[in-house]
Amino acid sequence: QPMIKIQNSKLKTNNGQLIIESMIGISIAVVGILGVLTLLSRSISLNRVVSDQFTGAYLAAEGIEITKNLIDANIIQFKPWNQGFLSGSFEADYNSINLEPNQNRRLLFDSANNFYSYDAGNPTNFTRTVDIQLIGSEEIKVNSVVKWTTRGGGNFEVNLEDHFFNWRP
Repeated sequence: QPMIKIQNSKLKTNNGQLIIESMIGISIAVVGILGVLTLLSRSISLNRVVSDQFTGAYLAAEGIEITKNLIDANIIQFKPWNQGFLSGSFEADYNSINLEPNQNRRLLFDSANNFYSYDAGNPTNFTRTVDIQLIGSEEIKVNSVVKWTTRGGGNFEVNLEDHFFNWRP
């Protein structure tokens, strides 16, 4: 009989050890899974931030291109190259025929044609201003500034600068 008691006490000790080992193993697995889920969540939110930064950069570049198109239109129509340009802060979108005074309006995104404008579409978090500074009669300094706020409350800004010169005879 003493032999049986020893075996029974060993079984009881092993059962308790198995439960503790199982709890530790499950805890390690849960911590690992939570770490992966946290990493995925953070990755998705950073993906949105990067996407907005690309969009902001392209919208700022479009502001510079709109200004260049207006200068080119003046040249094509045999007008002075800087006609219609004044120092100040303005708004413009891809179909602008001139610069409008800045009203701090948000750009709208039209998903039917994938354009940002002030005419139609869903509101976005992006605002664009085209800041013009006349530097004499032969140079125009243009800053295209795009600002936006993310869902998490982060404020972002892209500011592109270009200079246009009267290089045509």
